[in-house]
Amino acid sequence: MKTSIATVSISGTFAEKLEAIAAAGFDGIEIFEQDFIASDFRPEEVGRMVRDAGLEITLFQPFRDFEGLPEPHRSRAFARAARKFDLMNQLGTDLMLVCSSVHPAAMGGIDRMAADFAELGELARSHGVRVGFEALAWGRHVNDHRDAWEVVRRADHPNVGLILDSFHTLARRIDPDTIRRIPGDRIFFVQLADAPAIEMDPLYWSRHFRNMPGEGDLDVTAFLRAVLATGYAGPLSLEIFNDQFRAGLPRLVALDGRRSLIAALDRARRQEPTLAVNLPPFPPPAPVSHVEFVEFATSPQEASALEAFLQAAGFARAGAHVSKPVALWRQGGVNILVNTDQEGFARRSYAAHGTTVAEVALARARCPGRPCAGAGAAGTES
Repeated sequence: MKTSIATVSISGTFAEKLEAIAAAGFDGIEIFEQDFIASDFRPEEVGRMVRDAGLEITLFQPFRDFEGLPEPHRSRAFARAARKFDLMNQLGTDLMLVCSSVHPAAMGGIDRMAADFAELGELARSHGVRVGFEALAWGRHVNDHRDAWEVVRRADHPNVGLILDSFHTLARRIDPDTIRRIPGDRIFFVQLADAPAIEMDPLYWSRHFRNMPGEGDLDVTAFLRAVLATGYAGPLSLEIFNDQFRAGLPRLVALDGRRSLIAALDRARRQEPTLAVNLPPFPPPAPVSHVEFVEFATSPQEASALEAFLQAAGFARAGAHVSKPVALWRQGGVNILVNTDQEGFARRSYAAHGTTVAEVALARARCPGRPCAGAGAAGTES
């Protein structure tokens, strides 16, 4: 299964994004139109840059406010679509994401929207491209993948399919097992994103707080299991809107993203072994008993304020590293390290984020009488 990531998910210039994505091992990119509009490159140059990086453009997006419009908005929407299809031909990609409309003039009606997509499918076929319909969690009339699928089903056009996004399904608490009833060949594209459980407007939540699969509170594994059970074999892509990621180092965000996709696939196949997942065998995750310590990276100037806070919270200084500027603070069984090193990972973490959690040490769970499969003490940089 090919892996992909949306260009909007990471920071940098378009060329820097391509370099980071290719180095991380992705197969392709979802290209946001804004990424190359803001660049000095022509569409043909963008397509060539992507191919020269060893990547492909798996998806072009977004195309907004299309379905269910009255005239003259409807004719204008089809004219916009024709221009986008020409642009896609120049870029060298064949799939466009159409997200459900939020246009104030948009009218409801599954049959009306299906007729629009059937006509759009004919236009797409004349350009040699396809379109996928995605239900936005805040869509005006379509905000559920089940309704989007019904529009696609009734449109009944080979160039029109469904696009699924884990955030839009799970944020609305829709049972992901409903996806299992959709034929896999009618799903054109799948996007994955997690998010913390926060009660807020779904649009704002989506645009600022998404994170990598497995790093939030949404059941992305259940969503992915349902998708794979349909027989879907297309790209698996990350679409992560997150202010911190867009301010982070492109190389590290891209690497973290590809790891999260592989880990998500591994979790899905462990929970449902009958699924066809093209991954080598991995040892099971190491069992963990507790957090041994949390390490903060800070500067010598800011360390005093952090340590004053720890002392006020009931921690006491319990030791120091023999050769590094790292202090141990302890309260009961809770250990906090304060690292003011001016070199290495701690320094890079501080430079990127200010005073921050740089590392978490996890203690191996003990399994009396037998070895813990795959177990081992681990430190994970975060």
